[in-house]
Amino acid sequence: MPEISIKAETILRIFDFNITNSLFLSEIVIFIFLLLAIRYNRESTQEKKSGFFYFFHFIIDAVYSLFKSVVGENINYFFPLLFSFFAYILLQNWFGLLPGVGSILVKAVHEGREISFPLLRGNNADLNATFALAIISVFMIQVYGIKFLGLGGYLKKFINLTNPINFALGFLEIVSEFSKILSFSFRLFGNIFAGEVLLTIVAFLVPVLASFPFILLEIFVGFIQALVFSMLTAVFISGAIAKHH
Repeated sequence: MPEISIKAETILRIFDFNITNSLFLSEIVIFIFLLLAIRYNRESTQEKKSGFFYFFHFIIDAVYSLFKSVVGENINYFFPLLFSFFAYILLQNWFGLLPGVGSILVKAVHEGREISFPLLRGNNADLNATFALAIISVFMIQVYGIKFLGLGGYLKKFINLTNPINFALGFLEIVSEFSKILSFSFRLFGNIFAGEVLLTIVAFLVPVLASFPFILLEIFVGFIQALVFSMLTAVFISGAIAKHH
């Protein structure tokens, strides 16, 4: 029977730092994405460009236009963060579906018994990773709000002593800011982890080609989740920099 663990497994320990299977795959994806970014940047300065450049330029331009419809004229300021979220989450989701991810097993002894766990695990199927992304997103939302409105102007959205109703609403706004961390992290983790569990169970029950339709579904889900995370960040940033009325 396949063993399914919510917690990412440690494959290597460097001093007191644990290298988990999800962290290991994320570093591979980051390295590949860095190589793609370097090539794109290099070709952008050349007169003769390859199909690789035009393909990625088309994707970046389409995403740029989509985010511009949300944040408006400030798109050039926010686009690096928003596209980084989109590209990072998308690549992590899709690399988690590649052959070998989740199926290449290593053995270890845990609590006196031998267990097997995957060498590679999708990064967003690890709650630690999605929680970190959520914290970065919510933190930057506050940073942008303070930068555009000033500290006093931004705090007026949460602290209003004109009447008891506005004071209570301000308290609810503070709670909602913290709740964004939970909604961001658990939404992404839940969808990606559930998809990987589904693929594991289907592949175990019917090993031959039965999981192919579900892989196509998970490719679509991975794209949607990357888009939802980055778009919600854009929407919340747009709300944070809007003047209080």
